Amino acid sequence: MSEFIAMTAESVSEMLTAAGAQVAARAGRTDSYGAPRDFSFEVRAVFPNGMGLHVVARQFNYRDPWEGGGRVNDLVDVSLMRDGGFSPLPKGYPFFQGEDQEEGVDAERLGEIIAVVRELNPKVYLLQELTGDL
Repeated sequence: MSEFIAMTAESVSEMLTAAGAQVAARAGRTDSYGAPRDFSFEVRAVFPNGMGLHVVARQFNYRDPWEGGGRVNDLVDVSLMRDGGFSPLPKGYPFFQGEDQEEGVDAERLGEIIAVVRELNPKVYLLQELTGDL
């Protein structure tokens, strides 16, 4: 069985802050079933290169006692932001190819996405637009 890493608004914020991003987070659920929002947390981050990530954990997963305790988020949806809107990554990257959202991302893959977006030079978009690759 694969080991899961539970993610929280705080842990995702820490990952992004450690990568140099400015971060804002909010939790959307309370402990009651009557919570008004349909997500457990969301985190938005902007990197110094102007690229951003929007991380949303839509629902808690319930784990059996031998897998983990109580409600956890071990998978999130991640959207890539550029110039105030959603955007795919330029060609040549393993994420966001032809789409602006990656769904069902675990903590390890989120770390990989953060590293790619943090190091991305946004001028690659211009270059690929000029060459017709984008």
